[in-house]
Amino acid sequence: MIKSIGRIKSKTYVGFTNNLKNRLKKHNTNKGAKSTKGHNWIIIYRKKFIKKNNALSFEYKLKKDRKKRKLILDDFNKSEN
Repeated sequence: MIKSIGRIKSKTYVGFTNNLKNRLKKHNTNKGAKSTKGHNWIIIYRKKFIKKNNALSFEYKLKKDRKKRKLILDDFNKSEN
């Protein structure tokens, strides 16, 4: 999960990749997902999986679970302060 930086209200994005560094670079250069364009991003949560199917399943659930995303964001914000 990534979070926008430099904005008053944070925006989050959840996605799957097998190359985290490259994917973040794409998001930050406006070559990533459409909804991430025009923002700068930092990684706030990541999780590794052995099987791609498990990763995609987790991604799908996290995208739909706004409460869990907010908990992750709040935990990140607490650790920053």
